[in-house]
Amino acid sequence: MKNEGTLMVKEPETTNKDFPAFVELEKMLERVAEFTSETSKKAYDYFMLRGDDLTSHFDDWLKAEMEILRPTPLEITETNETISVRAAVPGFKPEEIDISLKDDLLIISGEMKSEEKKDDEKLFLNEWRSNRFCRQMRLPSEVETENVTAQLKDGILHLSLKKKAAEEAAKIAVTAA
Repeated sequence: MKNEGTLMVKEPETTNKDFPAFVELEKMLERVAEFTSETSKKAYDYFMLRGDDLTSHFDDWLKAEMEILRPTPLEITETNETISVRAAVPGFKPEEIDISLKDDLLIISGEMKSEEKKDDEKLFLNEWRSNRFCRQMRLPSEVETENVTAQLKDGILHLSLKKKAAEEAAKIAVTAA
């Protein structure tokens, strides 16, 4: 309220509640900002794994987007000795899948070879999902890179990883000076 001489004038109160379209726009812009932030963090992770090769920033960004927008479904279970990972990778052949492992970081990626189109064929509709995937995840504990088995059956990739033995703390003797 303003006091203009003896006349009190009430200013209209406006909030975003009065404009539902703006509320939805704000929510959408927040989601875009969150997506961009998450994508840039994942792209940076890929860059750090690759090293200082400056030629593939765009690939890092695409991998990160792919991982966020269309993540490969996973199931990770563990026992005292092993970690098991199942990943849904329908349509992929074993030679089209790459797996890398360092300490507790597992990266599974794949690229399907595209089929040659016939000259007399005209594409009418294509609803196939991307022929590429990439998934990066931290495992519950470090694993031995030598003791890994990977099998592909019926579109499901099965990984069995042996956990590293827990290191015992070193005992240090104290002597008098």
